Amino acid sequence: MTAMARTDRSRWLALYVLCVGMLMIVLDVTIVNVALPSIQGDLGFSPSGLAWVVNAYLIAFGGLLLLAGRLGDLIGQRRVFLGGLAIFTVASLLCAVSVSQFMLIAARFVQGVGGALTSAVILGMIVTMFPEPREQAKAIGVYGFVASAGGSIGLLTGGALTAAINWHWIFLINLPVGVLTAVFAVRLIEDVRGIGVRGGADTPGAAMLTAGLMLGVATILQIEQWSTAVVVTTGAVSVALIVAFLVRQTRIANPLMPLRLFRSGQVSGANVIQALLVAGMFGMFFLGALYLQQILGYDALEVGVAFLPTTIVMGAMSLKFSGPIALRFGLRNTLVTSLALIGLGMLLFARTPVQGGFLLDVLPPTILVGLGTGLGFPALMTLAMSGATPSDAGLASGLVNTSAQVGGAIGLAALATVAAAHTQGRLSAGESAPAALNAGYHVAYLIGAALVAVAIAITFAVLRKPGTAEEAADEEPDLAAAA
Repeated sequence: MTAMARTDRSRWLALYVLCVGMLMIVLDVTIVNVALPSIQGDLGFSPSGLAWVVNAYLIAFGGLLLLAGRLGDLIGQRRVFLGGLAIFTVASLLCAVSVSQFMLIAARFVQGVGGALTSAVILGMIVTMFPEPREQAKAIGVYGFVASAGGSIGLLTGGALTAAINWHWIFLINLPVGVLTAVFAVRLIEDVRGIGVRGGADTPGAAMLTAGLMLGVATILQIEQWSTAVVVTTGAVSVALIVAFLVRQTRIANPLMPLRLFRSGQVSGANVIQALLVAGMFGMFFLGALYLQQILGYDALEVGVAFLPTTIVMGAMSLKFSGPIALRFGLRNTLVTSLALIGLGMLLFARTPVQGGFLLDVLPPTILVGLGTGLGFPALMTLAMSGATPSDAGLASGLVNTSAQVGGAIGLAALATVAAAHTQGRLSAGESAPAALNAGYHVAYLIGAALVAVAIAITFAVLRKPGTAEEAADEEPDLAAAA
């Protein structure tokens, strides 16, 4: 084997190692949800206290992604990845052996810190390792599948582990995976030094950003539990901290986060589109799982199996077809098609009946969403990373993850609130509980479809100017057809 072939093989092996690390993080978000009833029974959580098993993780995770991505640019992306992997693995062990509510919630917060550090730099490393467009499209397709389909895999895995053994194993399974991932990462991923902390050692700015994002995520997650006055106050403080951070970045010599990346219409537009899309999809998957459980009577494992076709379709599109299609037809056309498929899937979900069946009412919309997600997410990630230089790749990667997490948190909170309010109105009007619940879900699905429609409009607005990556692909049909 030639030296070039060995190097190329090492790059692809490194990609798979990074994706295993990403899969472990993504799985953890949904795998815990399935085990919550068992955790509640063992540790005596109240319903409001149980929510913090999820929220503690999401607050740390969503609040640190942007800072973690920038740290990768400053001190080296592999170092941040390995550090996050170590924190996440140790915290998983602490979660598994937790004997009290406080211990589990604290360990979940630390786990969120590790998850943010690990996942924030992965996409940046991928686009750096694969600069050639055709290879990059294929590599991002692999990453896109892991990032988008990992949630449904988590539902299936969590249900299986909880049913077969106990909830402790949803955390213990991370230990061998984390250790092996770290070993192979050290061997296969090049240790590229960052630009140095002097290039952006802004401690006050880091504190403002982290506090603002964490407080913002906490406000979104607790919007139903906190009073209106508290929500307004914490939301206002969060916005003020983030605005103060942005103003500070324009006035200091070595900003933590240079704002030049955000001036790219493609980068900013792609992140807005992703936030809208994930906002709708998070609500759909969450409420879709509730429909299966509360209306059709599925158990946790059956819910995971029901979403398995979506995962399979996502995998086929992301791994095999998304890259060649984007090169052949352009990023804009690919993205619009994918968004239309997802929107149509949500509209079909909005007609699911109380006496529904899997093959007729659940499978078709989940297949459409799987096709759209697998086709569109790699194109969206390519656009979001298109304006990043090697010194900004970590920041761009962290921004992609932040827009997805914040968009998902806002979307889930908003759609769940709207669904609950509509359900309560129907119950007050005398409808049966299943019919009222289903009516609430339908309203949320329609709002999700509307968010996708807005994303389509933004796609046309942002990607219509000459010089976009998709038009470059259209100008080279012969090269694209060879992919």
